[in-house]
Amino acid sequence: MVIMRLPFKFKQLNMSLFMFNLLLAIWMSGFANFRFYQKITEYSAFHGIYDFVFLAVTFLILSCLYLFILQFISWHRTAKIIALLFIILTSSSSYFVNQLGIDITKEQIQNVMQTDVNEVKDLISIPFFIHFIEFFFIPLLVLLCIRIQPKPFLSTIYQKVIVSFIALFVVGLGLFSFYSQYAPIFREHRELKGQISPLNIIANGTSYFKKQFKQGNPPLVHYGTDAKFVGQAQQPKIVVLIVGETGRAQSFSLNGYDRPTNPTLSKLDLVNFTAASSCGTQTSVSLPCMFSGMPRKQYDEDLASHREGLLDIAKRAGYEVTWIDNNSGCKGACDRIQHVIIPENDPKYKQWCEGGECYDEVLLQGLHNYLSTLDVKALKQNQLIILHQVGSHGPAYYKRYPKEFETFKPVCATNSIQKCSREELINTYDNTIVYTDYIISSVVKQLQGLPVASSMFYLSDHGESTGENGMYLHGAPYLIAPKEQTHIPMMLWFSEQWPNKVRSTACLKAKSHDAVSQDNLFPTVLNLIDVKTQVADLSLDLLHQCQGN
Repeated sequence: MVIMRLPFKFKQLNMSLFMFNLLLAIWMSGFANFRFYQKITEYSAFHGIYDFVFLAVTFLILSCLYLFILQFISWHRTAKIIALLFIILTSSSSYFVNQLGIDITKEQIQNVMQTDVNEVKDLISIPFFIHFIEFFFIPLLVLLCIRIQPKPFLSTIYQKVIVSFIALFVVGLGLFSFYSQYAPIFREHRELKGQISPLNIIANGTSYFKKQFKQGNPPLVHYGTDAKFVGQAQQPKIVVLIVGETGRAQSFSLNGYDRPTNPTLSKLDLVNFTAASSCGTQTSVSLPCMFSGMPRKQYDEDLASHREGLLDIAKRAGYEVTWIDNNSGCKGACDRIQHVIIPENDPKYKQWCEGGECYDEVLLQGLHNYLSTLDVKALKQNQLIILHQVGSHGPAYYKRYPKEFETFKPVCATNSIQKCSREELINTYDNTIVYTDYIISSVVKQLQGLPVASSMFYLSDHGESTGENGMYLHGAPYLIAPKEQTHIPMMLWFSEQWPNKVRSTACLKAKSHDAVSQDNLFPTVLNLIDVKTQVADLSLDLLHQCQGN
């Protein structure tokens, strides 16, 4: 048997289990939590030497907390396995917290569990690899060099008890000494807990999986069973709902932005709602929320996951419901809809797709192909069609639009957006909005060519941070999320054949600056498709007052 020998030898470092755990605790509490330390000193009332002392005590508290935890789970035979797990968790969570300003919350864990391969690939960049080398590869090499010296069991127990008491004492003393600082800081800035690696990913990951395990596979709850179509059967409608991705209202010139990001939409006679807000700051929350029929403040994610929603009600009332997706799925909103089209899996859409990702023009082609299968002149069934964009999904904004839509230059042609200049980043993001302008207006153009009454309703799932206050992307806890992540574009258009089009448009335009939200989607779409049900809150129906009901 031939035994392969490595061309080099690791120098063995002998140390006790206590020293091993101490070094691991110090490493986890160190530079991996740079942003946390930066923020907590920023929020403190200290300056100069006192600021340094406060920072040192915070580091000591965190180190002793991790050391205390390690006394229970890290033993001679398990120490290296536990260390490897913590290295993986710390290196992964600290990248997003420190480099992209993303707090690790339960919602972010949910985002990760529901993402797709393309979104994961967009996160891989040179800074990611550099971070990986610094916080994973080098610590792993050090771990391989360490030999933990065995020690008698009773002696180990005795030492662990003593160390645990000392660690707890230091934590308590530190918290007591600066309680007047920690109490208001963590009460007012709860997001800080999502910045402490790897505690953030462990606590929120455990909470997420515990919730999933508890939830199990509950039976479907029927909703809106009284729904009925009250329109004119001889005059079918086609309603297209466009669900945008990561489009923020501040970047739409329709909302007063000083750059021409809506060159085509600005020429259309549509209703633009300038003060719309989202239900959440990530797709996994906003998408099921807006279709659930529950207002944001009463939204129950567990219930929404197994209760019928807007599309089920439309289907029950006789509508043909079609979902065309160019994103990572409908997050449960279309699970019971028969007509779900995913263009990237179809060879006839390949001219807009490359490397598993497609431009949103596949939605235009998908809509055209679907409409061509209908006998529109003698349409027998009402149609509700949902187009789910990839929109402005980051961080690889430059991949979201064809070259001919590169209106603003220079661009940030990388997914390492934190390394780009402010100008490059904003230019690239704004180009995605220009492309979205084209997509929405092209849908309207298709509907204008139809001989039947049609309407288009567009709204984004959430907004996006592009470096404001050091924050990138989205997913911040809603209570402290910046307006860039919650202020969304929303608009409504009617064809010339639409009943009472002039009156409805004029009435809605008069209310276009009122505060609206994704809460309005559910009852408003039901009104658009002439479906009545007791579960629709008429006070949230944007069309209800305009109809004089």
